Amino acid sequence: MAKETVVLAYSGGLDTSCILLWLLEQGYDVVAYMANIGQEEDFDEAKKKATKIGAKKVIIEDLRESFVKEFVWPAVSSGLIYESRYLLGTSLARPCISLGLVQAARKEGATYVSHGATGKGNDQVRFELSCYALWPQVKILAPWRIREFTERFQGRQDLLQYAASHGIPVPVTTKAPWSMDANLMHISYESGILEDPSQAAPPEIYQMTTDPMKSPNTPTLLEITFKNGVPASVKNLTDGRGPYTNPLEMFVYLNKVAGQNSVGRIDIVENRFLGLKSRGVYETPGGTILHQAHVDLEAFCLDREVLRLKSYLRDKMADYVYNGFWFSPECEFVRRSIQLSQEHVTGWVRVQLYKGTALAVSRNSLVALYNQSLVSMDEHGDFEPEDATGFIKTHAIRLREFQRFKTQAANLNK
Repeated sequence: MAKETVVLAYSGGLDTSCILLWLLEQGYDVVAYMANIGQEEDFDEAKKKATKIGAKKVIIEDLRESFVKEFVWPAVSSGLIYESRYLLGTSLARPCISLGLVQAARKEGATYVSHGATGKGNDQVRFELSCYALWPQVKILAPWRIREFTERFQGRQDLLQYAASHGIPVPVTTKAPWSMDANLMHISYESGILEDPSQAAPPEIYQMTTDPMKSPNTPTLLEITFKNGVPASVKNLTDGRGPYTNPLEMFVYLNKVAGQNSVGRIDIVENRFLGLKSRGVYETPGGTILHQAHVDLEAFCLDREVLRLKSYLRDKMADYVYNGFWFSPECEFVRRSIQLSQEHVTGWVRVQLYKGTALAVSRNSLVALYNQSLVSMDEHGDFEPEDATGFIKTHAIRLREFQRFKTQAANLNK
C-alpha cells in the first residue's frame, strides 16, 4: 500500500525539523515546503538538512515580492496595527505561506498539510483557517495537538534532546532557548526566558536593529511617497540614496536604514486569539516607518469623519488578520471598504529617524483638505469669526440642559 503524502510547512528550525522526522516515523512520505519571505536563511543548507532527515522532496519558493505587494502593502494602506502596538508581521506572513503551501500540496497530490505551530499559539489558527479557506477538502496534521506527539514531547527541551539524539543540527541551544520567527517585515521572539515579562529581553537578542546607544548621533531624513495609500517611492534626503521604487527593494532599504537608526523595537504583552496573554519581542524597522508616514498623510488628506470610520474598520481588520481570518468574507469586505478611503491619500511625508524614533516632520499633497489660508491665524480667509458664536451656542444647548437635569435630580434627592 502506497504511503500517504504530507506537505510540511518547513522552516529548518527546531520544531519543524523534529516534526519532519516524527512524521517519517509515523509512516508518511513528507514533502518539505519552504517559503522565502525574506528571512535570513541558508536555503541550500536547510534543503540539505531536510533531505538528510528523510524528506522525499524539498520545495523552496520565493514569495518575497508577493508578500510585499499582496500582504504588506495592503496592511500599510489599511494602517493595520493590533492593540495599538503590533504591526502584524507574523500574522501577515501566515496567509502568504498558506497560499504556497496549499498550491504545493495539490500539485504533489498530498493528502495532508502539516505545520509546527503549537497548540497554545495563534499560528495554528492562522495556518489552518487559511488552508481550509483555500482548499476546503484539505486534511491537516498538527503534531502539537496529537496526543502521541505531546506525550513524547512536553516542549522545546524534549525537542532539543530528540534532535541531538538523531543528529539534527538546530540554531537553538539550552543556553538561549527563545524561539524566533523572521520574515521581510519583522522578527519576533518568544518563549524561554522571554516568558517572564518581568525580565528584560537580553540585548543580544536583537538582529534587525542597532542598539539605540550605538546608533548614529545625527538624524536621517527620508522622503516617502504614497499613491492611493500605497508606498510608491523612498528617498534618503540625508545622503541622496534613491529614489527606490521597486516594492521589494524599497522595503529592504527601509529595513536597513531603519535598523541602523534603531527604529522598530517593541516589547509587549498581547492577547492571543485563544484567550491567553503572551509576551512577544518584535523588530519591525521598515514597517514602523511606513506606518508612521501613512498615518500622517491620512490625517492630512482625509475628511475627519471618514478618517474616524476608517480607523474603526482598521481595528476590525487588524483583529481579523491577527486571528487568522485573512481569507474570510468579513476581512475582504473591510479591506475593500478601506481601499475606497485611500483614493486621495497621495503625496509625500518626510520622516526623521533618530535613535529609535521615526518622526514625521513635514508632508505635502496636491489634493488635501488642509487649507492654509482658511486655518491661518494671520488672516481670516473665507472664515467668518462671528459664525463661531452660533456654533458654540448651539453645542452649548445640550450642556445647559444637562446641567438643568442635574439640578432637578439633586433637588429630588434632598
